[in-house]
Amino acid sequence: MAAIPVSEQPRRRRRGLRRRLDISFESLIRAALVVAGCWLLVKLWPVLLVLLAALMIVGTAGPMVEWLESRGFSRAWGIAIVYGGGIIVALLVLTVTVPSLLQQAAAFIEREPATRQRLAAALSRSHATAPLADWLRNLKYDSLSDGSSLFQISAHLFEAAAYALSTMFLALYLTIDRDRMRGLLFAVVPRPHHVRLSRILINLEVIVGAYIRGQILTCTLLAGFTFALLLFFHVPGALALAILAGVADVLPFVGPVLAIAPATIAALSQGIGTAGLVAVLMLLYEEFESRVLIPRIYGRALRLPSAVVVFALLAGATLMGVIGALLALPVAAAALMLIEELRVELPGEATVPGPDVLDRDSKASEEYERRAAGIPAVEAAAIAVEIAADHQKAEQAEHQDGDSAPRPGDVKT
Repeated sequence: MAAIPVSEQPRRRRRGLRRRLDISFESLIRAALVVAGCWLLVKLWPVLLVLLAALMIVGTAGPMVEWLESRGFSRAWGIAIVYGGGIIVALLVLTVTVPSLLQQAAAFIEREPATRQRLAAALSRSHATAPLADWLRNLKYDSLSDGSSLFQISAHLFEAAAYALSTMFLALYLTIDRDRMRGLLFAVVPRPHHVRLSRILINLEVIVGAYIRGQILTCTLLAGFTFALLLFFHVPGALALAILAGVADVLPFVGPVLAIAPATIAALSQGIGTAGLVAVLMLLYEEFESRVLIPRIYGRALRLPSAVVVFALLAGATLMGVIGALLALPVAAAALMLIEELRVELPGEATVPGPDVLDRDSKASEEYERRAAGIPAVEAAAIAVEIAADHQKAEQAEHQDGDSAPRPGDVKT
């Protein structure tokens, strides 16, 4: 092979570089669409959060509505009972908590100067806390009474209420139009994947239900502890403060502050020592909840290891703050479920789905193709969900039989 002349080498390098840097028009269009999609995602992020919250409400209310339907109620009555009951419970909570909290806030504002002076006098006895005592004596509240600050707070409260109402109504509409919305989703997905999509939707509903049940359990436990603690120290408004603490416990990281601060302030009516003891005991319970209760409760409900629960909460809070921590656990459980349902083989795994699993998937697809041939997507979606639910029940029965069957090495007693 003849050697390339030295004078031709730079020219050939430039030609090769041009060929490597040649970008097709289709690639530019794809890149532009990706950038536009990211821009829309940032701009529509509050709307997406509303949609996600509405879907979580639908996933929680759906099983209740179906349970009422199985008891002879029509779907319309089931939806009315579930959502009407939720609204009544929310109104009762507001009725119990808001007036009592407002009364305690007014009483605290009246007692605040005297309480601040007593606290400053106690702090001034030590050289280490003397600067803090001087700061308390000279503390001013002019900025809090400023009209612009009050207007901003009112605007944020109105915005939060508008998002909450939008979420509730969107969830209600999605529940009412369940079949039509599910049909639209199935219409854009190829039919060979409908049964698997149904399995994913059923599992997502299970994950959301387990997450909500875990939230209800942890919030109830904190509310019960707070009520017993405040009742023991004869703190006024113990029930309202306990309900507020239970509701605030939904919010990770911020929730403990919203739960402990009002209870501690209310306990100041019984003395600074009582308030300090209430704060310490509630802090200890919050630590117990975050270190012990949350990993165990959510780990069992969502089938996540305890370490994954803690890591998901930290990662979600780091990436997206309170909202990220609130959504971290269901997102992590959904990701693991998708890996399993889509038969994704992880890099460290050396196993593939067994022949029984593949055969079951094949039979489910064949049954769906036979029953859903030539019918619209709305009716086909109902058939796919029915087949997926039947096959999941069969799998659960097999797993239970396998767990209860004797294994080698078992000792009979």
